[in-house]
Parts: sequence; C-alpha cells; structure tokens
Amino acid sequence: MKNKGISFGFKLPEKRNRPVHSFLQSKGVILEVKRASPSKGDIAPQLNAGDTARSYAKAGAAAISCLTEENYFKGSLGDLMEVCKSVDEYEAESGLSGPAVLRKDFLINAEEVETAYFAGADAVLLIARILDDKTILSMAKKAASFNMTSLVEVRTDADIKKLSALVKSLTAEERKLIVCGVNSRDLRDFTIDLLKPCELLFEIRKIMGDDARVVFESGIRTPQSAAFVGSLGFAGMLLGEAAAKQPEIREKLVENFVKSSETLNSKFWLNYSQRLKNKNHSFIKICGLTNPEDVIYADSLGADFVGFIFAAGFERNVCGDKHNRFEKIQPVLKNISAIKVAVITDPVSPEAEEAAELVEQGVLDCIQLHAIPYSKVPERLLTLPHYFAVTDKTLSAEKDIEELFSMGEPRFLMDSKVHNYGVVKNHLWAAGGITPDNVKDIQEKFSPELVDVSGGVEILTGKKDSELMKKIITSLLNQEF
Repeated sequence: MKNKGISFGFKLPEKRNRPVHSFLQSKGVILEVKRASPSKGDIAPQLNAGDTARSYAKAGAAAISCLTEENYFKGSLGDLMEVCKSVDEYEAESGLSGPAVLRKDFLINAEEVETAYFAGADAVLLIARILDDKTILSMAKKAASFNMTSLVEVRTDADIKKLSALVKSLTAEERKLIVCGVNSRDLRDFTIDLLKPCELLFEIRKIMGDDARVVFESGIRTPQSAAFVGSLGFAGMLLGEAAAKQPEIREKLVENFVKSSETLNSKFWLNYSQRLKNKNHSFIKICGLTNPEDVIYADSLGADFVGFIFAAGFERNVCGDKHNRFEKIQPVLKNISAIKVAVITDPVSPEAEEAAELVEQGVLDCIQLHAIPYSKVPERLLTLPHYFAVTDKTLSAEKDIEELFSMGEPRFLMDSKVHNYGVVKNHLWAAGGITPDNVKDIQEKFSPELVDVSGGVEILTGKKDSELMKKIITSLLNQEF
C-alpha cells in the first residue's frame, strides 16, 4: 500500500511494520507522553519519548497516548514512532502483550489518520468539537479500514449529536472500533469539572449501549482521585501531567483505577451529575433543621438539600438522648425528595457513627464533613456519600481547597460569613450568613451552584421561619445561573 499520509517532514515507512493492537478492551489507564500543554506550559520538556513509553508499559498502562502536536505540546511524529518502537521492544523482552498506542493531535482529515497508521499508532483521537459530521465519519471509517480504534472526544450537547450521527452511519463492525472520551477540562478557559464526564456518561450509553467504552480525560493527579474515577464506571482514564511529572506514583495511579469498584459515594455523585445537568438555577440547601414540620415545608418549597447537625455542643444538634430530635424527624424522611444530609464535625465521634449508619441504611443520603481535614477522615466515611465543608476561619482555606480537588473531591462547601467566595474558582457551593436580603447579590456576584442557608431563615436558633424560607427559595428558583 502506498503511503499517502501527511508526514510533516518525518520519514515514514512505506509499509507498517507492527501489528495493530486492540485498544482498551478491558478497564485500564492510558498514560500520556506529554512535554507541555497550553494550560500548564512546560511539564516535562526533557522527556524522552521511548524511555517514558517503556516505563509506562512496566507500570501496567493499557495504552500510551503520544502527543504529536508541535506548537502547544512540543510533540512530533518522531515521538510516536519512538513510542511504538519501545512498546515492541518491551514485548520482545518481556514476552507480554504491550500497551496500544494512541496518536493524540488536532487531526482534521483522513490523511492524518493514514499517517498515524504508518507511524505505528493503534488508535487516533478525533475531537468532535473541531470536526463536522462528514469529516469525523470519513476519519472513523479510514481508521476502521486499518482496524484502528477511534477515540472520539465529546464534551458538549453538540458533540453528543455528532457522536449519535456517527454511530448511525457506521457498520456494526466499525462501531466496535469506537471508544468515547470526555474531557473534564473545558478547553475554553482550562477549568476542570470532575463531574462533567459523569454527566455525559449516561448520554453516551444511550447512543452506544451499556457496554460503551468511555474514557475519563484530564484532571486526575493523585492515586486517590484515580480510585474515585475508577469507581464511577469508566472503562478508561487518560493521564497526562500526573504520569509525566511523577514517575514514582505511576503504578499506584494504574492500580487504584483498575482495582476500584462502585461505592455508595460514586453512586451519589453520578446521580448528582444528572440532577445538575437538568438544573437551571442554584441548588438550595436548608440546613440546621430540628423538627419534622420545617423539613416538610422546606421540601414542599423545592429545597434540593435538607441538612441535620450530628455534632455535640451545637444548639441545632439532632443527635443523642438529650435532644431526641432525629427520632421525631426520621418518620417523615421517606416522603422527602430533597437530598438528606448529616453534618458532622468530628469524624470519630458517636454522632458521626450514627450518621454513617443512617446513610448506610438509606435513611440519609450524604454526610457533610464540616471543617475536617481530609487526612483525618476514616476510609469508611470516604466510601460513603460525602462532601467537605471548608471554612475561612483559618489561613489554610486555599490550601484545603487545593488538597480536596487533588484528592478527587468533585464538590465542597465554602462556609464564609464574610462571603470570601473568590478563593473558589468554579462550581461554588456557598454558605455563611446568607439571608433573603443578601442572597440576590451573592447570586449575581458569584453564581453559586449551591446555596446553603441556616440561621438566615430562623426566628429562633433551630426553628425556621416559613416566610423567610419561602422568600429565599422563591428568590433562588427565579434566578438562572
């Protein structure tokens, strides 16, 4: 076969000299040969593509992604050929089947797919956002003609429509060579949302079936966050910066993703992502509820979350013999549609134990870990539905936020009585001194995804005022975000 590809000055073989490897047939991690990126600048500028590929293979990578774009990522077709050579050498030396190789670039036509084939790639990235229906179809068909896989990256509703049109235009055999990827990073502003791939996971499965292979792309930096993504049901995870910069954790990143399984926490966040997809205003949480009447009324007004304090020493505490409040509240909870949250302040207290048991039993839905460092939380609580609340009472708020994000916590509550919400870059959950009088200003200034209200709608501590609750919920329901 004559090579008709675009070689960018690199000498490609006239004939492909390695077999095409299957791409992501089972759950696995794609590690990336990546020197730089538009969002991070230089990541590993001195990286040797061949040596890196060999180390990835030894770390258990199911596939290796190689950047061939020169301007932003400082890659090349030469890197791709070096990666393929190293994989072949690894196979010969180990006697094992090596990882598949993905060419990652802003490919725009079928000729570039052909180039990837002759350079040795087993799969190509097709970014739906930059390709029209006709072009993406021709590229996917060209890849399939070589028995190569197309990793089709989607992120928007428009991308999903392109994917649907593509799948309908392919034969059954060609569809088997389609894998989908969802980028958690928004390429318009480089912000990351760990729940964005979850939003689209269900949409992709509607198009391609429950056995669709979907890859979570970008945003994962630690073994803990890799485990979280693995528990969400993704077939693959693509790692760039974390793999390139931290060779000491490569094996752990792979192991945590592959071995992780569904938890109550992952189920909670998958369900939340679907609520979020269909929401056009800020979520509303009424917290510090102490009696069934207020719970029922908050739910009837449209509150999305209702919160109960499980912490000794707080006036709104509903836990323990002294108060006996939760026993009176519990019977009405089966008819409450809002997400039911237990707020704890000490992860090893009797109150926390009771909250955990209630979540495990399905009486409550989630635990708020209030002002508790990540390192202090027992593993059991991390597997239960949870989120952290960060306060600005200490100087470590920004550090705490960064740590939570790096550990794979998709959302957290920022509790600030002075409304210092600017430290949260996106997807703000806001709490602290929010009232019907200031909620509109907070909404307009910060566009919070969730607003948490407690004392701002009370007449007495722990007793909510029906008119104040109605006023603040109605105000938020009428404001789009």
